[in-house]
Amino acid sequence: MNFNVGSDTKTVIITGGVRGIGRAASMRFAANGWLVIAGYQSRSDAALSLRTGTTSYSGRIVTVEADIADSEGREKLVNRALELTGRVDVLVNNAAISEFGLFSDISPEREKRLFDVNLFAPMNLARLVLPHMLQKKSGAIVNVSSMWGQVGASCEVQYSTAKAGLIGFTKALAKELAPSGIRVNCVAPGMIDTDMNSRLTKEERDAFADEIPMCRAGLPDEVAECIYFLSASGSYVTGQVLSPNGGYVT
Repeated sequence: MNFNVGSDTKTVIITGGVRGIGRAASMRFAANGWLVIAGYQSRSDAALSLRTGTTSYSGRIVTVEADIADSEGREKLVNRALELTGRVDVLVNNAAISEFGLFSDISPEREKRLFDVNLFAPMNLARLVLPHMLQKKSGAIVNVSSMWGQVGASCEVQYSTAKAGLIGFTKALAKELAPSGIRVNCVAPGMIDTDMNSRLTKEERDAFADEIPMCRAGLPDEVAECIYFLSASGSYVTGQVLSPNGGYVT
């Protein structure tokens, strides 16, 4: 590792940190001098390109293959951060999966996996990092929800429900941890140009964009900017939902 890390190096864990919004967030933190522990489940090609394609801050991004739906995977992420710097300053719960279809057509097995990744993993990761944040009486957790967690989406009932739960988790935990100096906030993006929306045809994407006041999909970098603000700035901001959605949801 070329980057000189130590106990004074600010450290962030980003789940789903090698593609889309997570990749943009990983690069944003690394460019600002943070050590990034970027989790991923299966896309080793994306992990490799993130590590080797960002030479301007080589060594500041450490990719970790881990299934966050599994307790061992979650512990693997946190332990890697502690091995390198002994601290976790920020947790970004970004990893998510979606299921598109009628509510009654999504099997219980697929439904369970969705909730395990989208809601229960963020809660359990927060449980793992909190002792270290509480010891320092500082830290931040940023949960990446969705505008569908705010308003609901037809044919994405389970996804909308899990993302709504993440918003509720954010608001409740923020109140509980505020006296300890730990901030908890949420980013709820609108339609962003990522792989998750690749199932949409060009015609469907164009039609959706026509309904957005800014007349376009958002970019991962624009969401990463919100994540970084809530992580590194906003010292009096907690329990909030910041929704970069081009004006689609107000």
